[in-house]
Amino acid sequence: MRVVAFRHVPFESAGRLEPVLLHYGIQLEYCDLYRLGPEPDLEDAAGLIVLGGPMSMNDDLPWLRREQRLVERTIAAGKPVLGICLGAQLLAQSLGEKVYRNQQCEIGWFKIYFTDTARQDDLFAGLDREETVFHWHGETFDLPAGSDLLAWSAVCRNQAFRHGKVYGLQFHLEVTPEMVADWCRQDENCGDVRELSTLPDPAYNENRLGELSRLIFGRWCHQIVSKST
Repeated sequence: MRVVAFRHVPFESAGRLEPVLLHYGIQLEYCDLYRLGPEPDLEDAAGLIVLGGPMSMNDDLPWLRREQRLVERTIAAGKPVLGICLGAQLLAQSLGEKVYRNQQCEIGWFKIYFTDTARQDDLFAGLDREETVFHWHGETFDLPAGSDLLAWSAVCRNQAFRHGKVYGLQFHLEVTPEMVADWCRQDENCGDVRELSTLPDPAYNENRLGELSRLIFGRWCHQIVSKST
């Protein structure tokens, strides 16, 4: 069993998600369309992951439009899809909504708050309080019609949503301390980093983020495994 992950830059990997996939016996296959690689075989994939990246969904990038068409087909096929940050924005746009500048950037560790709907959700059940998670985004999206809002923050309302088998997370549960430190050094992120008064502490709230990632990603993997048996 395998899932495909669309990667948009070499330094934004699946991070903490990868060992959870392996624990459930799910093989992870990266697809780098930004390198003009071949399209993946999604027909026999059990699910799809769309990772983050420093580009915008509004950028004129032919490979990104190509990726979006593949995502739209996967959604239409009724397969589980998980989008993270840029990936969540791509999912929202694929479902007919706009992506645009948020009122301010969220880069670093900030609180999210779960909705009443999240308390009954297969991935978020039992998380009935605020959590501090890692963010790195300057854009947001409108909530797709027919979707359920699962989480929000003080400066960005649409932090997590569910649309059938599609989940979009604006925040990053997948990051490790090494990933956070590396992102702060990347040339593609230098514009964002210059706007920060202090760099985010890579290890801040690391233990709790690890617990959350194992719980939420584990539940997503369980859905994939249980539906294939």
